[in-house]
Amino acid sequence: MEAKRSVGDLKGKKVLVKVDLNVPLDDKLKIADDTRIRAAVPTIKYLIEHGARVILCSHQGCPKGVTPKYRLKPHVPRISELLGIDVLMANDCIGEEVEKIMVALPDGGVVLLENVRFYKEEEEEKNDLEFAKKLASLADLYVNDAFGTAHRAHALTEGFSRGSGKRMSR
Repeated sequence: MEAKRSVGDLKGKKVLVKVDLNVPLDDKLKIADDTRIRAAVPTIKYLIEHGARVILCSHQGCPKGVTPKYRLKPHVPRISELLGIDVLMANDCIGEEVEKIMVALPDGGVVLLENVRFYKEEEEEKNDLEFAKKLASLADLYVNDAFGTAHRAHALTEGFSRGSGKRMSR
């Protein structure tokens, strides 16, 4: 991955964007407050408008392994509504299924990867470089727009840090 790109360089590029989608959910797992989701929209829209293929990566809660109540699928309808496009949902954040989705993702398309914290390799105790490399292999560029988790020593934060989004510039 290169460290810097201009606007003209975004068309067709796969951009992995770390966003903070860790929002409060009600008892029925419905979003109770979408403030953090709305905060991510300017960066995502910018990338869409410039023809990037956007890969959203985030977490929900502090799961210990795969935990249904921490899945990111409930976020997809709200993200789609705010962006005005259909956002795809991957059932994992790494692996063959994700790679297949990326091949088919059109310019200006968006996919949300499953909760990265389902993998212990993402957490501060591990901060696993190999896990970061697997995520990095999905994209040409990386943007950290997750202000709320920027201080954490996670694989996605420390493993590779190449750019910041509009939320981080405030």
